[in-house]
Amino acid sequence: MKTLKYAFAVALMGSASHAFAQYQVDALRNSQSQPIGTARTLGIGGAGAAIGGDYGAVGINPAGLGMFQRSEISFSPGVSFLNTSSQGFGTTTSESRNNLNVASLGMVFAHRRPDGDPSPWRAGAFSLGLIRTADFNQRFRYDGNPPQNQDFFQRLDEDHGGALDELAYNTFLTDSINGERRLSDPFLATGFGDQPLRQGETVNTTGANTQVDIAYGASYQDKFYIGGGVGIVLSRYSTERITTVVDPQTVTDEEATSFGSLRLRSAIDTRGTGINARLGLIYRPVDALRIGASIQTPTYFQFDETYNASLQAQFDKPIKVGNQTYSSASDAIDAEQLSYTLTTPFRATGGISAVIGKYGFLSGDVEYLNYSQAHLANNANGSFANSARDFGGDNDAVSSLYSSAVNVRLGGELRLDVLRVRAGFAHYGDPYRDVSVSQGRNYFTGGLGLRQGNFFLDVAGVYAQSKQLYSPYTLFVRNTKTPVVEVNSKPLTTTITAGILF
Repeated sequence: MKTLKYAFAVALMGSASHAFAQYQVDALRNSQSQPIGTARTLGIGGAGAAIGGDYGAVGINPAGLGMFQRSEISFSPGVSFLNTSSQGFGTTTSESRNNLNVASLGMVFAHRRPDGDPSPWRAGAFSLGLIRTADFNQRFRYDGNPPQNQDFFQRLDEDHGGALDELAYNTFLTDSINGERRLSDPFLATGFGDQPLRQGETVNTTGANTQVDIAYGASYQDKFYIGGGVGIVLSRYSTERITTVVDPQTVTDEEATSFGSLRLRSAIDTRGTGINARLGLIYRPVDALRIGASIQTPTYFQFDETYNASLQAQFDKPIKVGNQTYSSASDAIDAEQLSYTLTTPFRATGGISAVIGKYGFLSGDVEYLNYSQAHLANNANGSFANSARDFGGDNDAVSSLYSSAVNVRLGGELRLDVLRVRAGFAHYGDPYRDVSVSQGRNYFTGGLGLRQGNFFLDVAGVYAQSKQLYSPYTLFVRNTKTPVVEVNSKPLTTTITAGILF
């Protein structure tokens, strides 16, 4: 294995810019979506492109507003039970966390002409509200004994190498920085023998993309429905990584080093806003059939990002630096800040719905987007305009790593007098061009509803399954496989929608 000195002094040299992940990951995160809307739309797997008459479908196809017969207001709070299991370095670990959320909050103001009115434009509705379009909440961890040629001291943090190199120098884990030598303690020139390090990491992320939506839809002869909308996306994303490394050898071991353990905390906080527009159509050739289509422009985001990190080291045997002796050391870097923009891919959706008289309906959607079309750039008008980064490599990575994907949503509703029973399924395609493990996402949904006079109440459950390949760091050692942790997420989200008609 490399010596402790060599690993940090060489592997940590690099340019400081982004935190612990390349920006192509941020591009993908903000380009992906999930089943959205009220409990009614969530209960049918999000298949709302051709349904209409429900606020939850406005974020998919605003043409459905033309089918509203009455005005309404609805509110959809929810709770998510987040469960993950991770396989890495030969071990399996589990984590869980719960969080509250708001799936939607909407007002629809509908107007319908009397039956005797000769105008072919029969109805119209204006809506204002918000819809959660993406959920970033997750918690996972791994813990194990990596091979010595894959452990933490072989890492190369391509983005914040300079910052981490400084932390390592100030906590005496390396004896040189920019060619300047300082320490001569023998432990810095010896390895860890045959015993691998014990290494673990906990990754905790929070945040969501919530779209403030303004839309209008109209009905032409109750056959054609057309609608458009503008969305203002409020984005917040925070993640904290805590990495721990422990040397299992004790001071009595002949080959023991002074190094005992370290704790590295890295955190990133991102806030931003985006804007997009949608246009949709629904055609009803007969009462039993509805055909819908919609397009959404790319979302243009402006982000402000703050990164910070701290490192603590413990020594089994005190080390001497100059005239002082240390049994521990700690250091933190000043916050690094960056403003940048992101343009997400164009999105197209088509759907069909079959209405089975008064007994209910079946619905299906197909959605297409190309993740490789996302584009990153510096933001000269951002809060941190003085910072800058060359996004050429990140955009090249977006183009080479990601591809087009198809999302499929299916669902149905059974009507039993005032009671509604719903079920659905959605598959969101794998965004990666070439991977060994499919990273598509599956959603299994169900729900119940109650309609009584001017009041309605719906409840839905969404159970998701997905796999994520996570690399905690890039290795400096050439021809050595970068460590990969497989993260399996199985969150369950329950949503309740209460609404009033007026």
